Amino acid sequence: MIGFGQAGGKILDEFLEYDQRTGSEIVRAAVAVNSAKADLHGLEHVPEDNRVLIGQARVKGHGVGADNELGAEIAEEDIDEIQGAIDNIPVHEVDAFLIIAGLGGGTGSGGSPVLAKHLKRIYTEPVYGLGILPSQDEGGIYTLNAARSFQTFVREVDNLLVFDNDAWRKTGESMEGGYADINDEIVKRFSILFGAGEVEPGGEVGESVVDSSEIINTLSGGGVSTVGYAAEEVEKQEKGLLSRFTGGDDTDDGIDAANTTNRITSLVRKAALGRLTLPCEIDGAERALLVLSGPPKFLNRKGIERGRKWLEEQTGSMEVRGGDYPVSESNYVASVILLSGVTNVPRIKELQQVAIEAQENISDIREHSEENLNRLVEDDEDELEPLF
Repeated sequence: MIGFGQAGGKILDEFLEYDQRTGSEIVRAAVAVNSAKADLHGLEHVPEDNRVLIGQARVKGHGVGADNELGAEIAEEDIDEIQGAIDNIPVHEVDAFLIIAGLGGGTGSGGSPVLAKHLKRIYTEPVYGLGILPSQDEGGIYTLNAARSFQTFVREVDNLLVFDNDAWRKTGESMEGGYADINDEIVKRFSILFGAGEVEPGGEVGESVVDSSEIINTLSGGGVSTVGYAAEEVEKQEKGLLSRFTGGDDTDDGIDAANTTNRITSLVRKAALGRLTLPCEIDGAERALLVLSGPPKFLNRKGIERGRKWLEEQTGSMEVRGGDYPVSESNYVASVILLSGVTNVPRIKELQQVAIEAQENISDIREHSEENLNRLVEDDEDELEPLF
């Protein structure tokens, strides 16, 4: 994982904290890249040696001030600095690269597509992006940056996973509190997805294992992806494993197979039809992947298969994969759905319209600026007396 810019670095830090807390070891290696020295110093879990400050000659460690053209330029100029940190990573142990960036700022939105293009040229492993769209109340410049960066980023990566802040910010919430909650939501969803199949020696193995190859195949067609999530608490009691999830008594360990199947199907529907990381219509998705995570006693093959078939019907895709990710110590059963190659996305259409309008406005502003400057110079020339 490579966190590019302020938002990317913070989210990367959260992934590493999750890894340390849960022992999941999802992140094989981590690199944080930024043009602002203070942002790099604020990270807690990224190793010092893997924090790369770029653009020192141009911006002196103070960031690019939401100028994503400058962000792209310094990423190009200092690409060897970033490559130097990646060279220390055992890439042969890595399944894929994931570049995480906020698309509204300057460093991440400008530099992440540059890095993606560079990595794809050098490595055979897939290069994915996790792009964070700014909420509309963050201001026009951030929306314009996101519109520009999105178009470039999606072209340079093998697949762009998107999280839309606009769909997740709560009204009246402070910026800092809002971003902390959002980052937590991002890490919760993507950690279950990326952790599937990562089994420790002696650990639980799923009945229908989802591993990195399933994720890679789901993302293989390129384009834009979104992730759905739903979870239900499991209550562990002394007599056995009872829960609201099964609704059973403690006979046969409290597991009612028919009821569990129904509850799993219900969780799959909630994940697909609830709040996605990038809200969209799920019909027309090219590929999908379903992962059920939780204590193994609550994950039955029939429920997963029924959920997978329902997802097939809803998306109209013949490429729907599914499986379980047993986590014995978990207190939840969670359903995570990856929808890849989505096309009916209102937010993206809106961003593209913003980009078109902004381009027209920029042309108008430049024309007016030149006219005003010429008028100003002419007025000054009229008022000035000759020196000689």
